[in-house]
This record gives sequence, structure tokens and C-alpha cells, in this order.
Amino acid sequence: MTQRKAKVSRDTLETQISVEVNIDGTGQASFETGVPFLDHMLDQIARHGLIDLTVKAKGDTEIDDHHTVEDVGITIGQAFKQALGDKKGIRRYGHAYVPLDEALSRVVVDFSGRPGLEMFADFSRPKVGDFDVDLTYEFFQGFVNHAGISLHIDNFRGNNAHHQIETIFKAFGRALRMAAEFDPRMAGVMPSTKGSL
Repeated sequence: MTQRKAKVSRDTLETQISVEVNIDGTGQASFETGVPFLDHMLDQIARHGLIDLTVKAKGDTEIDDHHTVEDVGITIGQAFKQALGDKKGIRRYGHAYVPLDEALSRVVVDFSGRPGLEMFADFSRPKVGDFDVDLTYEFFQGFVNHAGISLHIDNFRGNNAHHQIETIFKAFGRALRMAAEFDPRMAGVMPSTKGSL
């Protein structure tokens, strides 16, 4: 079976980003975004999703991390959509619950072709180190808009913001992995009554 891979670059006045993704990988990862906490979270997606992921980014982090985080989400979303192809034979839906000590999150994914994000997370503090916790939403909004997926994120509990965010990214990786897997009972079949996704 041919591995589902893509390379995508995004070049704007604010950021220059390149992404390589292999959906059928083993979790190999390399990140140089200039935002260390984002690198740590992207590693969770790769390792828990068994997705090979390389991200290089240069952004205007001297202003803040917003453009870099959002544009990394956009570019990974574009790469994921390209790598996924026509979606025939995939499970389409995926979900995961992930705990980390006191924190617990659930993520549900639908490769619907329609972008939609519902995220409910009351983070315990506004920053994790230098990372603004609001950028978690911006990353996922960028991914959703450009991958064309429906994504529901719920952080049920947690009093450590690092743990809260990490459970979200781990669950996201696992939900992506489930949704992108080929279903042997759906071999070559489009998982939609519409005939396309």
C-alpha cells in the first residue's frame, strides 16, 4: 500500500513554514518552530497518532507567537488534507479520551470535508511558560479550516494548564489516527451517503 504523504509550504509576510507528513508513519518527528511548547505539543500528535511529522517555521515571534502557532496549524491541516487523498476506505470518525494525572480530555474527529471547531477548555492559568494558552484554540482553528474536518475538543478537568493542553494534543493525535485508518469492511468505499467527502 502506498503511504499517504504530503509536503506543503506556506510563505507570508509573517511566517515561512514547511511541513512534511506521513499519515502511515511510525511517529517520527522533527520540529523547529521557534515556539518550544508548540514543538512539545506537536510531538504528542506525531507519537500518539503514529504520524511522521516534520515542521520548520520562521515567524515574527518577536511580536508574539500568534502568527507562528496559527500558521503552523494551517499548514499541517493543508498537508494532512493532501496526504489523506480521496478518503475512500477510511473509518472517517475517530475519538480518544486521554488522562494526564489530574487532567482529562476528549477529542472527536470527523473527516467530513466541512470545517467546524467546538472547543471547551477552561485553562487554569493564562500561560504555560511563555506560551499563551489561547493559542491552543488558534492552532486547532487553523488546522480545522484547512484540513476540512469537524473537531470537538472537551477538557473535562485539570488544574495544571500544561497537563490540560497536553491531554488535548495527545487525544487529538489518537483521534486522527483512528479516523484516518483504513476499515477493512469499507475497502475502496466512500464513507459517506453523499458519495464524496
